[in-house]
Amino acid sequence: MVSRLSSPVIPSGDMPMGEMNTTPLIDVMLVLLIMFIITIPIQTHSVGIDLPQTPVTPQQPMPDPVKNKVGVDADGVIRWNGAAVDRLTLRQYLAASLRMPVEPELQFQPDAAARYLAVDEVLADIRRSGVTKLGFVGNERYRDF
Repeated sequence: MVSRLSSPVIPSGDMPMGEMNTTPLIDVMLVLLIMFIITIPIQTHSVGIDLPQTPVTPQQPMPDPVKNKVGVDADGVIRWNGAAVDRLTLRQYLAASLRMPVEPELQFQPDAAARYLAVDEVLADIRRSGVTKLGFVGNERYRDF
């Protein structure tokens, strides 16, 4: 007698596959692994060593005993006799020029495209220093303005 509960025998080639296809999963995982490896920052192993340095003393132009020229570029760079200086150095040069036996003439020539604030700050430093011989250079350019 044949029981009804028993299933007929199906050849193995005709049975549905019960496992998941892992090939696409492995491909995606390998691509992600390669992407993560590429994005990892490179480890650099370096040892910082402080080497002895020769002190650099820039040759700053000293105040001329006859006349000095102060300018402000369009970028706001302050120039003393053509050399770029900061406001502190400008004040030091102004003080040094006042300590001379005869006060040299100070010529002020801002660039036409210089910001008003930068020019105003330089003029305020000149006034605070006590310079009495100040002249504006290049104003004739604006005669036809």
